[in-house]
Amino acid sequence: MTSTLDAAAGIAMPAVRTNASQPGNSEEPQVSIVMPCLNEEATVGICVTKARRWLESSGMRGEVIVVDNGSTDSSVPIAIDAGARVVTEEHRGYGSAYLRGFAEARGELIVMGDADDTYDFSTLSPLIEPLGEGYDLVLGNRFRGGLEPDAMPWAHRYLGTPVINFLIRLFSGVRIGDSQSGLRAFRRAAHPALRLRSAGMELASEMIVRAARTGMRITEVPTRYYARQAPSKLSTMRDGWRHLRFLLLAAPDFLFVLPGLLLTVLGVATFAVSFLSPAGVTLRSLTWQPVFAGAIFLAIGVNSTLLG
Repeated sequence: MTSTLDAAAGIAMPAVRTNASQPGNSEEPQVSIVMPCLNEEATVGICVTKARRWLESSGMRGEVIVVDNGSTDSSVPIAIDAGARVVTEEHRGYGSAYLRGFAEARGELIVMGDADDTYDFSTLSPLIEPLGEGYDLVLGNRFRGGLEPDAMPWAHRYLGTPVINFLIRLFSGVRIGDSQSGLRAFRRAAHPALRLRSAGMELASEMIVRAARTGMRITEVPTRYYARQAPSKLSTMRDGWRHLRFLLLAAPDFLFVLPGLLLTVLGVATFAVSFLSPAGVTLRSLTWQPVFAGAIFLAIGVNSTLLG
């Protein structure tokens, strides 16, 4: 297993372990584990401890970065005491916190995961290993790894995630079983090519779509998902809409071009009807002039097609 991890990092490992993963060590880390945090005092220390335990057991040099996103509880001192490097992101949002964490990461490999103890950071090896096999982005699949009872709301499990999975497959061509998994790993060298911008939860979808469009190899590994101890900060309607908005805007062919072509054809057909019936079309006591509707359809259709 260690040789596979070494290959993933692209760095020859020493024969003995060192304490290089300790904060303040001058050696460059091989792995950066990034966790966004907003008032997670009950779990952030547990997550950091598990992550550092994995670094020690795997023999990889690494760092744990906690990105504080405006916590008002004791999350920051708890994370520091557990051995994390804490950075602050003033702009609120899941995506904003991660973008700051990615910018701060020094490791060749980046692991991202929530600080709410829903993922087990002490078992990261299966997530890292595919990077040594040529994959560029690895996602933890919660449905294949197992869901603890009450870990995921039924609406997210049976409606939200499947719909987003379908849209991502439709718009990008990549088949993903759990597009909304928060546990992922990728090479830091791939980060500039991804050109991530999203400030909210839609970062999860953006990462997959951009990776697929740049030709990166994506795979999934089973990941156990545990119930969150504190109330979730997710908003089903708001965050769902943000995902949908991003996916539609990322696929102008579906949002603008195809509807635009349809309206253009409809406009031309309506104009044809107006020429065949100059006096208009009579529907009972009403007379309809198709030329006006045709002009509207044509104008909207042409502009929509050009916009796409």
